[in-house]
Amino acid sequence: MRYRIILLFLILTNLAFSQEKDTTVVFKKRVLESTEVDFLASYYKQDGIHSSVSGGMGSEDLTDAASNITIAMPMNDDDVLTVDFGLSAYTSASSSNINPFNASGASGGRGDDDDDDRAAATSPYGTPWQASSGASAQDVLASVLVNYSHSSDDRNFIWNADVSFSNEYDYTSIGFGGGIVKLINDKNTEFSLKANAYLDQWRPIYPTELHEYDRYGANFLNQGYFSGITVLDQSGNASTSYLPSAFESIKSVNRNSYSASFGYSQVVNKRMQFSLFFDLLQQDGLLSTPYHRIYFADKANYYIGQPEYINNYESQSNVGVYKLADDIERLPNTRFKLPIGARLNYYVNEYLKIRTYYRFYSDNWDIQSHTASLELPIKVSERFTVTPLYRYYTQTQSKYFAPYETHLSTEKYYTSDYDLSTFDAHQYGLGVTYTDIFMGSKIWKFGIKNVDFRFNHYDRSDGLSANIVTVGLKFVMQ
Repeated sequence: MRYRIILLFLILTNLAFSQEKDTTVVFKKRVLESTEVDFLASYYKQDGIHSSVSGGMGSEDLTDAASNITIAMPMNDDDVLTVDFGLSAYTSASSSNINPFNASGASGGRGDDDDDDRAAATSPYGTPWQASSGASAQDVLASVLVNYSHSSDDRNFIWNADVSFSNEYDYTSIGFGGGIVKLINDKNTEFSLKANAYLDQWRPIYPTELHEYDRYGANFLNQGYFSGITVLDQSGNASTSYLPSAFESIKSVNRNSYSASFGYSQVVNKRMQFSLFFDLLQQDGLLSTPYHRIYFADKANYYIGQPEYINNYESQSNVGVYKLADDIERLPNTRFKLPIGARLNYYVNEYLKIRTYYRFYSDNWDIQSHTASLELPIKVSERFTVTPLYRYYTQTQSKYFAPYETHLSTEKYYTSDYDLSTFDAHQYGLGVTYTDIFMGSKIWKFGIKNVDFRFNHYDRSDGLSANIVTVGLKFVMQ
C-alpha cells in the first residue's frame, strides 16, 4: 500500500528584457525574470475498512502532512534551474499492523531481527481495527527533484532534463529524464515529448509471523518472537499446527519504471483551447508490496490474542485478536500501462472559465478505468477567484484481485489490495485563489504573487473516504 501525496510546482513565465547583440539593440523576452518560490502544504486524512496489510479487511485510518518548496532560478535569458524539495510524514493504523501485537506492549519492531523487541507480556494481542504502537505506524518520505530547461531564442523550442531522489524507511527511488517542446503556428500549436526512468529498491519488511518463519524455519513457534506465545486455532484452543509454508522471502528487491509521454495542444480561437496526450509506461521487478498479508480460503485459520473475539473477527467489535498470515501478496514482475486523455478549456467571459478533463486507462493486469473532471473558476473580484470542482473515477478490477480470505493456495498470483478492485469514486472540492499582480505584500525580498487554498472530499464505493486541505503560496524575488 502506498499512500503518498507528491506535489510538484514547475514555473515558467515570460517578461521583457533587453540586451546588446553586435551593434544592434534587440529585445528578447526572458524565460524567467527573477527567482520564484512556491510553497505548498497539505494535510490528508482518510479511513476505510479494507486494509491491505490485514489481508483486505481492517482499518485504513491514515493521516499525512506534507510540504513542498519549489525554487525556480533564472540562469540567464534562456535557462531556468528548478529545485523541488518535498517532505511527507504519515501515521497509519494499517501499516502499524505489519506487527499488530503492540496493543499489549509486545514487539515494537518492524519485523527486524531483535528478539528483545518482544516485551514480557504473556498474552500479546492485536486487532485489524486498531493501530498498534510499533515503529511501522509512522514514516517520513523525503524527496528532491532538480530540473534544468533551455529555451531557444525565438521561444519555439524548449528542452529540459531532470533528476530526482526520494527515500523512506523501506524504499528508495532514483529517477532521471528529459523532454522537448516544439511550438508552431505563432505558438498556437504545441507538441511535446517526455521520457523518464525510475530505478527503485525495496528494503522488504514482512509481517511479524512470516518474518519469524523465514528466520527460524518450521520450528519457529518455539523460538524468537513466538517463544512462550500461545497460537490459537479457529476454536480458540492452543495449537502448534500453524505453518505458513507458502511463504518464501523475496529474492529480487528492484523495481524499475519507464515512461514516455506524448502531448499535443491547440489554441482553437480566443476562447477555446484543447490538448491530447497519451503515455506508455512499463514496470519491471518487485511490483507487489512485501507486507500485504494474504489469507487462503483452503487453509486453516490461526490467531494470537484473546479467543473470545475469534468468532467476530471481521467485526469492528473485535478488539483483541489478530489472524496470522498464510502468505504475502504475489503479483507478476511486469506491468504495462496505457493512459490516453484530453483537456478542453473554454473562456466564457472575464468572470467564468470552464476546464474539463477526461482520461482512459488500461493495463495488462486487466484494469480499465475512466476519469472525468470539471472545474469552474469564477472571478468574484479583481483579486479573488473561487473554483468549484468535481471528479469522477471508475475502474474494473485486476485479474489477480480477490477479497479477504477468498484466494486459493493453488493460485500463482494473488492480492487483496482494494486499490486493484472494482470501485467508483467521487471527489468534490472548492478552491479559493488570491492574486496580487503588483505583489504589494512582501516577506523579506519576496513579493507574494498569489495564495491558493483548496479543500477536497473523496468517497469511494468500497468504503474509503478522505479529506485533503492544501495551501499554496507563490513568491517572486523583487
